[in-house]
Amino acid sequence: MAKESKQELGKRGEQAAATYLEAEGMRVLERNWRCRHGEIDILAEEGPTLVVVEVKTRSGRSHGTALESVTPAKLARLRMLAAKWLSGQSRTFESVRVDVIALERFAGDLALHHVRGAI
Repeated sequence: MAKESKQELGKRGEQAAATYLEAEGMRVLERNWRCRHGEIDILAEEGPTLVVVEVKTRSGRSHGTALESVTPAKLARLRMLAAKWLSGQSRTFESVRVDVIALERFAGDLALHHVRGAI
């Protein structure tokens, strides 16, 4: 198998995350939503909750685990981006939650770890 580029690995991780969320009963509303302030990887809904999902995919741990790469500053930015996305929507949600899906590649396979309501 040819070595996967960082971009290809990230794309594969985001697809795996979206497939996983749908299997968990969530509805993916949008992927890779961008504005001038940043990007949200996946916006999904789980019942009355808007779920903002940050997807981190790693091929090794030389730069720390995928989960460790999501800092408090990154979470704050995601909350701000969620407010921007919501301001352009006609519908409302009872609550907003930020989740992190961390994927790590081991021997070609992706191991997925889902953290609901990352703090």
